[in-house]
Amino acid sequence: MFKGFSLAHLSAGFVAVLVGYTSSVAIIFQAAHTVGATEAQIASWMWALGIGMAVSSMSLSLYYRIPLLTAWSTPGAALLVTSLAGVSLPEATAAFIFCGLLIALIGYAGWFERFMHLIPLPLASAMLAGVLLKFGLNAFVSLQQEPLLVGGMLASFLLMKRLLPRYAIPITLLVGMLIAWLSGLMDLSKLSLQWAQPVFVTPELRLEALIGVGLPLFIVTMASQNIPGVAVLKANGYAAPLSKTIGFTGLTTIILAPFGGYAFNLAAITAAICMGEEVDKDKGKRYLASFSAGLFYLLAGLFGASITSLFLSFPQALILAIAGFALIGTIANSLQTALADSAEREAALIVFLVTASGISLLGLGSAFWGLVLGVIARFWLVQKRAA
Repeated sequence: MFKGFSLAHLSAGFVAVLVGYTSSVAIIFQAAHTVGATEAQIASWMWALGIGMAVSSMSLSLYYRIPLLTAWSTPGAALLVTSLAGVSLPEATAAFIFCGLLIALIGYAGWFERFMHLIPLPLASAMLAGVLLKFGLNAFVSLQQEPLLVGGMLASFLLMKRLLPRYAIPITLLVGMLIAWLSGLMDLSKLSLQWAQPVFVTPELRLEALIGVGLPLFIVTMASQNIPGVAVLKANGYAAPLSKTIGFTGLTTIILAPFGGYAFNLAAITAAICMGEEVDKDKGKRYLASFSAGLFYLLAGLFGASITSLFLSFPQALILAIAGFALIGTIANSLQTALADSAEREAALIVFLVTASGISLLGLGSAFWGLVLGVIARFWLVQKRAA
């Protein structure tokens, strides 16, 4: 099962978790504060989210031998910051459970899988490239902000891609951490290891909260997280059992919602970090990277806010740089697949441009609208050519 496990798998898992936590953990804290959670309850949220992502990522990856990485719903957390005003924590907990029930239902009923089979590979790849583009760009934008740190990391990345391509990312990360530490860019003064304690909140049913919080959370999680997550799998050539996978994330949400696990879903951006050729030339062994991410999720959950503060001690430029460098190969492969077929090229380019634009309409993100407009454009253009 673990034959061939390497530093590259461990490093990819660490980078995925590092990027996931540092990019959105502040939104989680803000959402918890909005609903009036105490410090102990916020620590419980981090415990539940870490444990949920760990268990689902490790179990799904090992069982299916596919890099199935799960994550908390970042757009969902952003939605909660605005929608939880005036909602009590017990009422919010009931809404989280309701969201989990809807996710489990659409997963195990097979509705989501039937829908995703209608999306061609070029469009899925174009969506993935559009989602990841900003991460590639930010790596080089950060070069202007921290030229010594990012320049040193870029030099290390290029050198290792030539000499030791499989270990380019872990070595680049270590070089970045060393430069950041020597430059005084890492603040470790507030670190202290403390076990997180789960705090159970008894759900309280209120129809307004179920409709006003639970239903939008479900829609945003499915449209802005699970659809891109499946696109990542599809673009990298993995045929995942979507119904059971989505259903499992719904069950995880139901179980952990009373402790603060508000919504779990397939990861997209961080999952892509675990699927590149740099992780392992053998595509069938890349699940060890998502399993490794699950181990780091587990540590982050058990130590709650302590591990979160460690991740937040890394300078932002280091996070942006390592994420961008880790995703360069995935972006290139996605664009190649998206634009390879001339008949699909225009529709795929529309998906890519709309997704990369970052627009948001009706509370749904650019990945969803890119896919919608791309499918419409493809249907119209292909039908026109056939006629």
